Amino acid sequence: MYGPTVPEDTGPVRRAAAGGFTLIELMVTVAIIGLLAGIAIPSYAEFTYRARVARAIQELDTLQIEIEGFRLGTDTYPDSLADIGRAGFLDPWGNVYSYLRIDGGGAGVGALRKDRSLVPVNSDFDLYSIGKDGQTAPAFTAAKSQDDVVRANNGTFLGLVKNY
Repeated sequence: MYGPTVPEDTGPVRRAAAGGFTLIELMVTVAIIGLLAGIAIPSYAEFTYRARVARAIQELDTLQIEIEGFRLGTDTYPDSLADIGRAGFLDPWGNVYSYLRIDGGGAGVGALRKDRSLVPVNSDFDLYSIGKDGQTAPAFTAAKSQDDVVRANNGTFLGLVKNY
C-alpha cells in the first residue's frame, strides 16, 4: 500500500455541461436587452433634442451679439447674416438660421414673427432657427412654428416658441 492509490470506480461518469446557453436563457437575455433598449432609446432621443435646442439658443445669443456689434460699428443693422460673416450658418438640425432686418430694412409686415395676439415680437430684427421639422410660419400660434427656436422681445427671450 505504499504505491499510488487508484480511485475507486464510482460508476458511470456524468458528462460536464458543455458551457453554452440553452435556447430559453438566450431568449430571456434578448427580451431583457429589448426591454432596456425600449426604455433607453426614447430617453436618449429626448436628451439629444434638448441638447440641440440649448445649442441653438447659445448660437442665437452669439449671433445677436455679433449683429449688435455690427450696429454699433456702422450705426445700422446688417441686411443679412452675410454682412457679419455668417452666411449659410447652420442650426443643429442642418437648417440655415433666419434673419430679417426690421428697423428700416423694408421688411413687410407679413414676414415678421408674431405672438398669439399677432403683434410683432421684435422691433429691431428677427433671428430664429426653423427647428427640427424644418418648417415655420410667421405666427407663433401656427403648428409649424412650435419647434422654432426664436429671439423675441428684442432679445430678452431666447427659446422655443412653445415656451414663449
